[in-house]
Amino acid sequence: MKPNAQPDVTKAVEMRNITKTFGPVVANDRVCLTLEKGEILALLGENGSGKTTLMNMLSGIYLQDSGEILVCNRPVTIRSPKDAYALGIGMIHQHFKLVDVLTAAENIVLGLKGGHTVNRREINARVREIAGRYGFDIDPAKKIYNMSVSEKQTVEIIKALYRGADILILDEPTAVLTPQETTKLFAVLRMMKAHGKSIIIITHKLGEVMEISDRVAILRKGEYIATVRTAETTRQDLTEMMVGRRVKLEIDRPVCPRGDRKLHVTGLTCVSREGVTKLKDVALDAFGGEILGVAGVAGSGQKELCETITGLKPIQAGSILYRYTRGGATVEENIAGMSADKIAQRGISLAFVPEDRLGMGLVANMNIVDNVILRSYQENAGMLINRKKYRPVCENMIRELDIVTPGLSTPVRRLSGGNVQKVLLGREILSRPQVLICAYPVRGLDIVSSYRIYALLNAEKQKGNAVIFIGEDLDVLMDISDRILVLCGGQVSGVVDPRASTKEEIGLMMTRIGREKVGGIA
Repeated sequence: MKPNAQPDVTKAVEMRNITKTFGPVVANDRVCLTLEKGEILALLGENGSGKTTLMNMLSGIYLQDSGEILVCNRPVTIRSPKDAYALGIGMIHQHFKLVDVLTAAENIVLGLKGGHTVNRREINARVREIAGRYGFDIDPAKKIYNMSVSEKQTVEIIKALYRGADILILDEPTAVLTPQETTKLFAVLRMMKAHGKSIIIITHKLGEVMEISDRVAILRKGEYIATVRTAETTRQDLTEMMVGRRVKLEIDRPVCPRGDRKLHVTGLTCVSREGVTKLKDVALDAFGGEILGVAGVAGSGQKELCETITGLKPIQAGSILYRYTRGGATVEENIAGMSADKIAQRGISLAFVPEDRLGMGLVANMNIVDNVILRSYQENAGMLINRKKYRPVCENMIRELDIVTPGLSTPVRRLSGGNVQKVLLGREILSRPQVLICAYPVRGLDIVSSYRIYALLNAEKQKGNAVIFIGEDLDVLMDISDRILVLCGGQVSGVVDPRASTKEEIGLMMTRIGREKVGGIA
């Protein structure tokens, strides 16, 4: 700075030449980033581009290897989240860090210094004051386990504000919100901005970037590419900067003749071990040559729907009729109550891609070949498995799905999220299923990986198979699905034609039961 130069008071945060490595992996390579006071900055990049790592250093989870962080033009060292809060920086993570059995107010003050007693009346009043100032809707005395996802997110944001945060970082804040909840969140963020707060949003949704942000910072492979004013750019331009080449942004929905009904579910009811009803009288039909989308806020029964159909969870009532050909004749068999092994032994061609990729879907420490073998290891005679016969199959899968891996012997835990998902989906497709169920197949994936997954699902549809696609991005569901089944509180609130419905109409169905038709049942 020149001797007579005045400090730039418009900068809330400045990160200069930040570098962070994990062993041989360079997560951030001399990254520079500036957040101005009273602005909303979107942080964009593909999976593995270093977005979260960079924000984890700003919020005190990691310490940079080199580089400098300035807060309000003052060099600082942030070694812990406590240091970050002392500087007015708070991060709202995608997976909330709340104690379910405590109230909103108790979670908000948890960990703060105080005496042996808590003045709940004073805390509740302070929480209501913060909520009223920014337009939040919250009951301080409500238990977390009784809250919706958006209410839990509100608690996390108020928790940061209660601690004095003027700089907020939100990681994928709209990932599990309905369109109406997203609209409310954006209204709150604009109010916070009007009060001088500075906000960074990590997101994959370009439409939301264009709607809410003032500027956009782009990272690619750990390197800083550019920061542009949102009003002066386009979705296509942002995508090209993220990826380094031109990418088609339209999701295809090929027109296919509707085939036979592959799956007929009626009266499906499922209760948890605690006696809580997770599914109630659910009915659906899945046809060959179509993608049936399933929409709903988080916890509406999507997980239970997948696991009951595939034999991973017991049911209390209902039937699951699967239609297939045996000996030249068409057979419709009730698989309700059958285990996953029993379903496979019956020769029923059903595949499931779970949302938990490395917990439920794949074995993290196994390589691609061994994970593919898992799908059919029971078909091997004797104690020994002939891995050689699977290697050409896996090599072909790597080529066709464009899986980036150092080799077949690399453990899948070392692959990026997009490549892990392609291994899991590719393995299930290799089984030639007539019904393919996918739960959140593009969650957390960058735009290129996501579009590759969409193409794979469309390819299964064009083969005449039935695809059930559980998704959280309503825009994507409306673009790729032939019909959308909407779940609310474990019940079906309607089945709609996405070409004749709006996001707002489907969003309302996601939060209330009673509308049997919106835009017509397909």
